[in-house]
Amino acid sequence: MKKALLALAAAVVLVVAGLVAYGLYRKHQGHDIRGSPTEEFNTTETKPKPIPAVAKIRWPMYRFDAARQGAPEGILKAVRPPFRPLWFFRAGSLVEFPPAVAYGRLYFANAKGTLFAVDIKHVRTHWHFSTRRCAAATPAVDAHTVFMSFLNHPPCNATRSGLDGEVVALNADTGKVRWRVKMGPTESSPLVVNGLVYVGDWNGKVYALSAATGRTVWTYQTGDKVKDGVAYAGGHVYFGSYDSHVYALNARTGKLFWKAAAQQRLGPSGTFYSTPALAYDRLYIGSTDGKVYSYGATSGKLRWSHGTGDYVYASPAVWERRVLVGSYNGTFYCFDAATGDVCWKFKSNGPISGSAVVINGIVYFSTLKGRTYGLDARNGKPRWVFRRGRYASVVSDRRRLYLAGYARVFGLAPRLQR
Repeated sequence: MKKALLALAAAVVLVVAGLVAYGLYRKHQGHDIRGSPTEEFNTTETKPKPIPAVAKIRWPMYRFDAARQGAPEGILKAVRPPFRPLWFFRAGSLVEFPPAVAYGRLYFANAKGTLFAVDIKHVRTHWHFSTRRCAAATPAVDAHTVFMSFLNHPPCNATRSGLDGEVVALNADTGKVRWRVKMGPTESSPLVVNGLVYVGDWNGKVYALSAATGRTVWTYQTGDKVKDGVAYAGGHVYFGSYDSHVYALNARTGKLFWKAAAQQRLGPSGTFYSTPALAYDRLYIGSTDGKVYSYGATSGKLRWSHGTGDYVYASPAVWERRVLVGSYNGTFYCFDAATGDVCWKFKSNGPISGSAVVINGIVYFSTLKGRTYGLDARNGKPRWVFRRGRYASVVSDRRRLYLAGYARVFGLAPRLQR
């Protein structure tokens, strides 16, 4: 009897200790940091230059520009909801990331590793390039060249050692290979700036490659996989790693500028799949710990953090002092870019994995339950809903929206436009 009572008492102590530990864990997880509107927050910075009207590259890369803000300004004035579907293109398998748009074509890859160049006017394949590798990235287009990252050969979720991937450069008009570079499996959407191509891989390396030849100019080693796209601003490149850190490097030399960690907590630290966005001398990025973070772009200091309750795989869009991003719990958030205060939030119909885009004051995002929303970015009020979409958000070419709806890519036009 005495032993039974002792065992019961020990069990009660363990349960109480577990509840206390869980309470502390939840409290620590929920600890948000409010930012200052005066510390390392510059609203007079030079914004990314719009692409000239005469240029034939309409949407050059993932998140539109090198700063990865996902909010092109001043060039898409005719693109406003509501929209009507004009056509769709069958891609054969999942298209997880949105296209790049250039030279009258959409450039995108499906999960089976086929890179398509689709003629927009005639809605037909201009050329395709098959690698028989997995793919989960948006290509970049520069100087009549398409740069694309590829993962390993199937199975796509393989974790065994010896996996390899590659980055391929192709002629944008013909699909002919200009160069290809082997590396670890890579789902890092290429960034092209000043003649260099930046990508990360599953071996934890970030590469700077010559856009002309593919020659490796420098590499930088992190402690775990680099899955996100690299962002650029002010002579530095920025990215997150699965080692729970965000990095800033000299873009020309690869020398470390600063390294910052996710917030400490009980249990596993947050990792970074989200591609960072750079604006106002700040970096904005989502994490698998459910938080959205803002770091000083110059100092690397944590300026604010805000929990969402679930994974934030999505990359933030930054527009008019707002940071707009979805959470895997299905809630879409608008944060004040300076403080991290919630300006508004919207409950969607399902988990949000893909990244939002802002066009003419409307923020677009898709859910894993097959719906795309267009909300007023100022107040979160719905302006348009389309019953397609999954991972990717929209891109545009000044006249149309293009949306990846799982294994189809849709062309949509403003309803009043012919």
